[in-house]
Parts: sequence; C-alpha cells; structure tokens
Amino acid sequence: MIKRENIRNIAIIAHVDHGKTTLVDAMLAQSGTFRENEVVDERVMDSNDLERERGITILAKNTSLYYNGVKINIIDTPGHADFGGEVERGLEMVDGVLLLVDAFEGCMPQTRFVLSKALALDLRPIIVVNKVDRPNARPYEVVDEVLELFIDLGASEEQLDTPVIFASGRDGWATAEYSPEKQADDLRELFELIVREIPCPEGEEDGPFQMLVSNIDYDDYTGRIAVGKIQRGSIKTGMPLAICRADGKIGRAKATKLYTFEGLMKSPAEEVGTGDVVAISGIADINIGETVCDSSEPDPLPFVKIDDPVLSMTFSVNDSPFAGQDGKFVTSRQLRDRLYKELDSNVSLRVEDTDTTEAFKVSGRGELHLSVLIENMRREGYEFQVSNPVVIYKEIDGEKCEPIERLTVDIPEEYTGAVMDQVINRMGNMTNMTPTAQNYTRLEFLIPSRGLIGFRSEILTATKGTAIVNSILEGYEPYKGEFNTRNRGAVIAWEGGETITYGLYNAQDRGTLFVGPGVKVYEGMIVGECARNEDITINVCKKKHATNTRASGSDEALKLVPPKDMSLEQCLDFIADDELLEVTPHHLRMRKRILKTDLRAKEAARKKK
Repeated sequence: MIKRENIRNIAIIAHVDHGKTTLVDAMLAQSGTFRENEVVDERVMDSNDLERERGITILAKNTSLYYNGVKINIIDTPGHADFGGEVERGLEMVDGVLLLVDAFEGCMPQTRFVLSKALALDLRPIIVVNKVDRPNARPYEVVDEVLELFIDLGASEEQLDTPVIFASGRDGWATAEYSPEKQADDLRELFELIVREIPCPEGEEDGPFQMLVSNIDYDDYTGRIAVGKIQRGSIKTGMPLAICRADGKIGRAKATKLYTFEGLMKSPAEEVGTGDVVAISGIADINIGETVCDSSEPDPLPFVKIDDPVLSMTFSVNDSPFAGQDGKFVTSRQLRDRLYKELDSNVSLRVEDTDTTEAFKVSGRGELHLSVLIENMRREGYEFQVSNPVVIYKEIDGEKCEPIERLTVDIPEEYTGAVMDQVINRMGNMTNMTPTAQNYTRLEFLIPSRGLIGFRSEILTATKGTAIVNSILEGYEPYKGEFNTRNRGAVIAWEGGETITYGLYNAQDRGTLFVGPGVKVYEGMIVGECARNEDITINVCKKKHATNTRASGSDEALKLVPPKDMSLEQCLDFIADDELLEVTPHHLRMRKRILKTDLRAKEAARKKK
C-alpha cells in the first residue's frame, strides 16, 4: 500500500444555505486559483442557470486547489434534502468532510442527514462553524449542538475527537480560537487543518487499475465523461479498460482522454495515479455506480445504496387545446428519451413506463427534486403535462406504511399556534419546541410526507413570509389515515377564448384569480382559486352587452385586483388528483383532467352513486 501524501480528497457538506459554495469561492481565491486580474462571479461553483436563480446548489461539482504543494480535491455538494443522491455519491470520492454549520441556525435536518452518511462511510470530519460574524451568532452553543448530534448518531470515540474551526466564508477567514474582537486575516488555519487532519488516500500503486464511477460529466464533442477516485493502480491515455456493469456483465472500452481537476477547469493528463480524482473520456455508455478496471482484471467495487424516492408524478404528452403551439419537443418518444436520459446522471430519480405509451411515472426525493427536472425540460423546449405529486407507499410486515418527514419550522413566537394547528390538521406530531434568538421559536414535528404537499405556501401565508421551513425523510410508519391538504376549490373557465375585464371583474369576488385580461384560456382551464372548498365554473371571457341607454357611472373603468402569479412549485402544490399542470417553454397552465363541463358533471354524479 502506498500513501499519496501530496493529495487530500474532501467534500463540503451542510444544510442548505449554510455557506458551502461561498466558502469554496474563498478557498479557490486565496489558493491562487484565479489570476490577479481575473473577474470571478459570486458562487462560481453554481454554474447552472437554475442554481444561480434559486441560490442553491443542485449538482455536486469537483474542483481542486494547491496549498504548500498539496493538491486538495474538493467536492461542493448540495444542501437541500431533495438532492441527497448527489451528496451520497460525492462522498464515495473522498477521505474526509468539512461539516459546515451556521453559527446562528445550528444543526438543521440536512445537517443530520449528511453527517450520518459521512459517519457511516467512516470519513474523517472537521467541524466548520460558519457565519460567526452574523448578528446573534452563537458559535460555542452550536459546537455543543454538533457534538450532541455526533453522539446521537452513534459516532465512535475517534470521530467525536474532531477538530473545530470558526469561519466567515463571505469574508474569507478562519480561526481555531475565535472571539468577536479578534478575527483572522485569511483561511490559512483551515488549509493547514485539512492537510493535517484529513487522511491522505491510500492504495496499491502497482496493482491493476480500479475506479468506481461516482459522477458523470458530459461534453458535446467527446460525449460522456466518467468521474471518480482511483482506488488502485494508475491509468494512462489509450489504455484498454473493462467496465463492470450493474447487471454483472463486462463491457470493453478505451481511455481516449484523461483529465484531472485544476481549479474550475479540467486539465488534460497522460497518466493519473492512485488516490487522485480523474475524469475519463471515451466510454460511451458508462453509468454512475459501475466500476472501470484494467482490461486484464475486471474487479467490481460495491456502490453505496442511494435512498429510495418518496414522491412520484405522471409525465404525459400534452393533449390540451393549446398543445403544440409553444414547444419544440412534443411527442411521446421525445418525452420518453429525455426522461430516460436524465437517469444517466440523476441517481435518485426513477422512470417507469405505464400501460399507455403517452405517460410515464417519474419518482424522486421530493417536490424540489422533481420541479428542477420539470424546469430544466421546459427551458430545453419540451412541452408536456404533469399530475399532482403523490407519495410512494411501502408494505412493511404486511402493513401499508408511508414516508414520515422530520419537519423544522423557525417562526416568530406569535405564530406558533397557527403553525401547530396547520401541522396537526395534516396528522403531524410535535417532538420539540425550543426558543431561539430574537423572539423566534423552533418547532420540530414528525409529519407524513403527503402532509408537506402545499404546506410551505400555506405556512408562509399564515406567518406573513417569516417562517423558515425545512424537512428531511425520517423513515416509514403505518398509514396515518385520510386528511385534506387543500381546503379550497378551483375557479374554472366556462369556455375558450380571451379573458375580458368584465368577465374577470364578476369572477374576482368568488376567489383569487391567476390570470389577468387578454389571456387566452380554454374550457376546463383553472383560472383561479375559489374562496370556498368547492369548484366553480365562470365565464371569464364574458363581454358586457351593449345597450342604447347610458346609466351614470356605467362607463367608468372596472378595477381588477392584480392576479396571483403562480410559480412552478405553487402550481404543483395546488393541483388535485383530478387536475393536471400543462408545462410549455413559456406557459404554466393548470387544468382539469376532464375539460368539458358537462362530462365533469357526469363523472361527479357517477362517483356519488
């Protein structure tokens, strides 16, 4: 066995918005990765358009830097629970982790999840208490919380003896001895701690080549690129390879090009050795979880099991009256090919054919996981329909069980009663209530996953936008029974046409409208939310009949309340079992499955019998 003393492989893990990507920015800048005159964006690792818009990391990404001759390979992982598959596969490539925890928020649901995965793989952790310079920071209390979490997760004595460092990723400094009056100048202490505490990779330098594929990159010219850490041996350009498939079969390929990660770029290499992270071009049909070996000695490595999906939706061909007017890809074959292509890199996703060629069942880790796929597809020019998200049940010991989430809500004290009522109505149970700074309270619940569908928007409305809501899968429990997740009906268009101010004015007293004047609608399209728990059908295209008399004030302009602009996630939260969301590159339209008013009435009457 050989130790690669000049290499360290680490992953940065944390709850969403605790500052992982910002800290990586500072580490890259201070290690001399960028030229002095180079203009670099904030959150430079978030290269995807959706990541920049939402301010979250969706895809795990590789980078590297050098400190005193040591190459530090870094994987920046997502913080949101829905992209946990990205975290799990990223941890396969590293020997240690930086566990970032916000100095004000402390341990959150995703902190528990990512730490449990790291401890299970016996990775060496370093605790980084980040954002210590933010108002009301409580860094030393947070350290105690993290250590309690280590104990709770069954950490070994060696793992409990983990170093702690205090940092401000935004301002680019870190120190082991923190006081508000005395702050460090740079990240030197963090770099030295990584080199000292994170084990260097080990392996048989002279053994036959072996690497587990933990990530897939793509290039328009060279196609798919396999990324992973070399467990054994070395690889050279042009070397013949054996691919150990998931089904046990052995494929053959050749390493046409090799790359290592140098800063934000992939740098061509002729040979890469044990312990380093490499990207291999030339294997056309490689998948995550497969093992690339020396052609003379195929030897598969075990792949970490990715947690099962929790929610599923049906993606189907758009069959609305406006079908084909907006999208570039509209056929069932195009939709199917795109969904199955997503499986190549999205390890947490599942796609299944249904009994019709027009629809496909897509399962993911949560609403955000699925909505990011939908948003990416519509930006690529796809046009399709999706059903409402439904939870995936499991049968355990002959009993129907459903996924249960650990829900954390941080709110001002005056809203605790309203939040507790909302959760209890959705079959949730409170497990903890803790006061935090500035008259805020943290409530913890265990709640069925289906109770969270539509929950965030209701809570934000009830708390005037002040609530911070987080959740993560806790496990499975026996089915809790029926409850209503939507307590208001839909306002449905009576006929097709263009919305008129007069028709909308008469409709707005019945609820909240989603459309303004001059919008094209069709019969059965949802144009608003009813104020009561019932569906109503209104003619929003109705014109005012002309008369030969003029009453006082009849010609005054009718005043409309501005329509509610519904985001993709809000639409998915809103639609019920008998409704669909029509997704096109430029429009989101909610609709009834049965568009004709008379046919819906007949179907409702049939169900009552």
